[in-house]
Amino acid sequence: MRTILAAALAGLVLSAGVAHAGDPDKGKSVFNKCKSCHMIGPNAKTRVGPELNGIVGRPMGSVEGFHYSKELKEMGEAGGVWDADKLNAYIKKPKAMIPHGRMPFPGLANDQQRDDLVAYLKQFAADGSQAQ
Repeated sequence: MRTILAAALAGLVLSAGVAHAGDPDKGKSVFNKCKSCHMIGPNAKTRVGPELNGIVGRPMGSVEGFHYSKELKEMGEAGGVWDADKLNAYIKKPKAMIPHGRMPFPGLANDQQRDDLVAYLKQFAADGSQAQ
């Protein structure tokens, strides 16, 4: 299992470097699809899904108090860190990246909407403050 996870992480790393030009203002609107499970910002809390403050650069499966799937926890323990490319791939089709993951969202096929959403998420620091 660890070999498969390591291979999946390696594939994601190899895909890194792809430029994603997203509009964070449009991404805020796209985030409305995520709000029923996730929060972001100064008062964000874990709900059905983990809060997303500081997601870019955060180790995978690391929000304290959230019950992650075994796969996602193992990816984090193996050194997996969320970056723009990994987030984009995960948002596109979560079950393709983490087959036994807990996120019920089927995915977001629209490339530009994913880029916009990731640009929006990147604005938030771990404390929920938003870069201007």
